[in-house]
Amino acid sequence: MCITDITKDGEKMILQIDFNSEEAIYIQLRNQIIIGIATESIREGDPLPSVRQMADNIGINMHTVNKAYSVLKQEGFVKLDRRKGAVVSLDVDKIQVLDEMRRDLSVVLARGICKNISCDEVHQLVDEIFQSFMKSQR
Repeated sequence: MCITDITKDGEKMILQIDFNSEEAIYIQLRNQIIIGIATESIREGDPLPSVRQMADNIGINMHTVNKAYSVLKQEGFVKLDRRKGAVVSLDVDKIQVLDEMRRDLSVVLARGICKNISCDEVHQLVDEIFQSFMKSQR
């Protein structure tokens, strides 16, 4: 597990990367940046560290960081600029996001059902996670 605080323009961004996880590192990086945006520790207009800086600080290949940034661009979380690098820019298409959430949640909920997780337990968990994001935005 690598917990690192990356600095860009004097601001700290804490990332938790588990090198032993089966989840690809670029996906973990992408997820950590999305969580940072949701909790407002990273805000719209904030530049992300350069590919080289991020790779050096985490100890991963630059291509891995580049792939994470490219996925974030595809998903509408960042814009890539040759001079400024990756900048948080939320291109929100609510209908598309809801469709993606439905697809992602379908698999997660199916896994829960297979493990006898009740609907009430799912609702409680979702409320808990949602509230934790809302608290951090205050």
